[in-house]
Amino acid sequence: MKDNPSDDAIAELIIGPSGKLRAPVLRVGKKLLVGFEEGAYREVLSA
Repeated sequence: MKDNPSDDAIAELIIGPSGKLRAPVLRVGKKLLVGFEEGAYREVLSA
């Protein structure tokens, strides 16, 4: 995201109606990965 959303705004996007995460979530420093895309994980984790 290019802007700096609040924690509540992020929670609305990643938490489903059951109260559980919609997809895998990984935070590395200032980066937040939602979902799984192998190339994105490789890029973030190899830095």
